[in-house]
Amino acid sequence: MTAASESHPPLRIRKAAVLGAGVMGAQIAAHLTNAGVETVLFDLPAKEGPKSGIALKAIANLAKLSPAPLADKNFAAAIIPANYDEHLDHLKDVDLVIEAIAERMDWKLDLYKKIAPHVSATAVLASNTSGLSINGLAEALPEQLRHRFTGVHFFNPPRYMHLVEVIPTRLTDPAIVDGLEAFLTTTLGKGVVIAKDTPNFIGNRIGVFSMLAAMHHTEQFKLGFDTVDALTGPALGRPKSATYRTADVVGLDTMAHVIKTMADTLPDDPWLKYFKAPAVLQGLIDKGALGSKTGAGFYKKAGKDIVVIDVAKQDYVPSEQKPSDEVAAILAIKDPSEKFGKLRASSDPQAQFLWASFRDLFHYSAFHLADIADTARDVDFAIRWGYGWKLGPFETWQAAGWQQVAEWIDEDIKAGKAMSDAPLPAWVTDGRKGVHSKEGSWSAGDSTYKPRSQHPVYARQLFPDPILGEKFDQGVTVWENDGVRLWTLGDDEVGILSFKTKMNTVNDQVLDGVQHAIKLAEEKLKAVVIWQTGEPFSAGADLKGALGLLKEGKFDDFDAMVANFQRTSMTIKESLVPVVSAVRGMAFGGGCEFQMHSARTVAALESYIGLVEAGVGLLPAGGGLHELAVRAAKANPDDPFESLKKVFETIAMAKVSASAFEAKQLGLLRDSDIIIFNAYELLYVAKKVALSLAESGYRPPMPARAIPVAGDTGTATFQASLANLKEGYFASPHDIDIATRIADTLCGGKIERGSLVDEEWLLTLERKHFVELAKTEKTQARIAHTMTTGKPLRN
Repeated sequence: MTAASESHPPLRIRKAAVLGAGVMGAQIAAHLTNAGVETVLFDLPAKEGPKSGIALKAIANLAKLSPAPLADKNFAAAIIPANYDEHLDHLKDVDLVIEAIAERMDWKLDLYKKIAPHVSATAVLASNTSGLSINGLAEALPEQLRHRFTGVHFFNPPRYMHLVEVIPTRLTDPAIVDGLEAFLTTTLGKGVVIAKDTPNFIGNRIGVFSMLAAMHHTEQFKLGFDTVDALTGPALGRPKSATYRTADVVGLDTMAHVIKTMADTLPDDPWLKYFKAPAVLQGLIDKGALGSKTGAGFYKKAGKDIVVIDVAKQDYVPSEQKPSDEVAAILAIKDPSEKFGKLRASSDPQAQFLWASFRDLFHYSAFHLADIADTARDVDFAIRWGYGWKLGPFETWQAAGWQQVAEWIDEDIKAGKAMSDAPLPAWVTDGRKGVHSKEGSWSAGDSTYKPRSQHPVYARQLFPDPILGEKFDQGVTVWENDGVRLWTLGDDEVGILSFKTKMNTVNDQVLDGVQHAIKLAEEKLKAVVIWQTGEPFSAGADLKGALGLLKEGKFDDFDAMVANFQRTSMTIKESLVPVVSAVRGMAFGGGCEFQMHSARTVAALESYIGLVEAGVGLLPAGGGLHELAVRAAKANPDDPFESLKKVFETIAMAKVSASAFEAKQLGLLRDSDIIIFNAYELLYVAKKVALSLAESGYRPPMPARAIPVAGDTGTATFQASLANLKEGYFASPHDIDIATRIADTLCGGKIERGSLVDEEWLLTLERKHFVELAKTEKTQARIAHTMTTGKPLRN
């Protein structure tokens, strides 16, 4: 945060405009709309049909894209289509204008001249350029707009990629930068990196070079493209798309354009000779094979198989994708320094490829650090957040032993093995242990270590994304067992309850731990937040333990375990202090049921919530069906069946929400539950909500003792719809049995429509059906199959 911004009011964005309805522009508009920002989407006037036809078509196309840009498909109706001929007056009441047209400086400058007279005197104007000079673009603007202009570079797809680079010009008002940083961080949920105005900024400058280095060494060591992808994907903590699949997804023509931009704008770069599309890439482009968008690139689909281009054969061949045994063993080594030492020493071409690719990436990143970024932290976050790597280049280097790796790089440079003979900067070999320390991260430009930004928005991130070696206060433990830890951040008001199991699954220790922790909280604390230190919130019940009881025929123990699960959910619901669930990532099965029974849920946008038990031959029995029946009766006491229709389909089909908004549509989140966009702010907001409930005199809901149910009439109606699925072979007899039991539980059992029952009646019915299903061979086969393969079994 700058001194100039300390007294500056926050940037309030009520309405935004996006200029350019291409792939990126439309998706940026979609994400603004996700966040509740009224958005106008502009494009050129259409030559035929409605004048705003281009924007209209782009909005309609959002529903077809995967992954979905919209968190709720109904949000598309909120985007306002516009064209430059008729609607420039819309800009007068817009607070943020984001230009996202093609990467042509002349086109952008012409557009700025057209819109400048219409832009509000207080609006911020930003370009989503991926690499053009922001200062160069600013020169086309009238004087009064220049201090409100900046670069704001989203990564594709903008809903899902955490990174946004903000690139101020020499004249950008620092208060504008601070305001945008807060808006992008909290409202849109992004990780902001402030980048210098150099070609391709930080993410693409380093990320594209990494791909170019990999492509160069692919040819040098004569490796197949699928082999390289097997080496440079998850094996290195990177996405499955690795190198060449990523190029296909980006588009080979787009990749070539980015490379050309580097060549055109970086004439003095010591690696300049490599800034050209490799021959194989250019050859594919010349044939019209541009990657995923044309159905063929380095890879293409042949029936059910994926085939890869073989340069020697000039044809596609089956993809083998397998590291050598030696390299697979090296990559499995836990100690990074040992791993890198063995890669460098090995004569295996695959190992040589990996060492060379890392060496040249490290060399390039260190050489250019002072020019492109304020600190090494910015480079590492840009690559992690923009390219999906688990560790950035400097983190990887430091973990492997900074000085040893630096010596190896220097040796290779002097031996002519590196891609450039440019010397390493002097600071690299000054005896340091790395670029990240407790003092902060290294700034090569200022020759000092710099701490994290002190911008007030980051006070909301109690546990921000850590850089290598960073340690955060782990709080004070109030109580723990093998399953959970109840702790505070020293305020002794809000207890934080975190699970200790793999994938935060729910086992006996978790069940007992949650109950005991809440009892303690009622004695010592004002509220409890269920929050996990990482994703997921919970993958649900521990299937291994459950299957063990079933295989041993310990059905009484199994029934007791289910009863304990229900008791835990009810303990959450009936707690005298508010229990708030802070959800991000998966909340499946029992994890979903815990948040359903909480006083309130605060969910990150990217929360994937579902009662998925039907997929393993069961039904929700941690109180989930009981709670849905109670809610249906409250929503529509005269006819609860109406409220159960959608819920039944959700549970019987084991639907999982694709966002927190969709979870509300599915009935798995309540209207009163809160959705936030930045998962790193989740604990901060959840604690505030929990305290607010406590300070408001929170009381748990009264026990429901007269719940109207749909009864056997409701169950029969659901069964009629299931008959069609069975006759059409869309569902197996076992699927029908599961769905019928779900219907019977939701409808209150075999009693008359309108009968009144209590919560214990519903819980008993839920547990009875669950245990009976669990005893069947087909359900046990489904559980075993899912545990072994991670996939559902249809039997």
